[in-house]
Amino acid sequence: MDRAAIGRDAEDFACSFLQAQGYTIIERNWRTRLGEIDIIAEKQGALVFIEVKFRSSDRFGAPEEAVDRSKLRRLERLATAYMRQATRRYTGFGIEVVCVRRTPTGFSASVIPAE
Repeated sequence: MDRAAIGRDAEDFACSFLQAQGYTIIERNWRTRLGEIDIIAEKQGALVFIEVKFRSSDRFGAPEEAVDRSKLRRLERLATAYMRQATRRYTGFGIEVVCVRRTPTGFSASVIPAE
């Protein structure tokens, strides 16, 4: 299986995981000239912009370690761009990281707020 296929599988798993946690998926892979947001979801009236990070092992660091200040600033700019064009108004917004890891039986995931 190639990297792109594994990445799609990890994102599919992240969406299922988020839905089980009460999120409603609004969009996937939303793109502008500024970049891409992996998942845009709603939870309890708030918009949540989600970066999915996958690791098959922690050999090169944990998934959450891959979201640095530069990536966070880009996500904030993308979130602002999305909210400007959104027709619906939300109670607030947040940025979260879904950390997906390979396990012997498939995938596991956790959600952490981006800092």
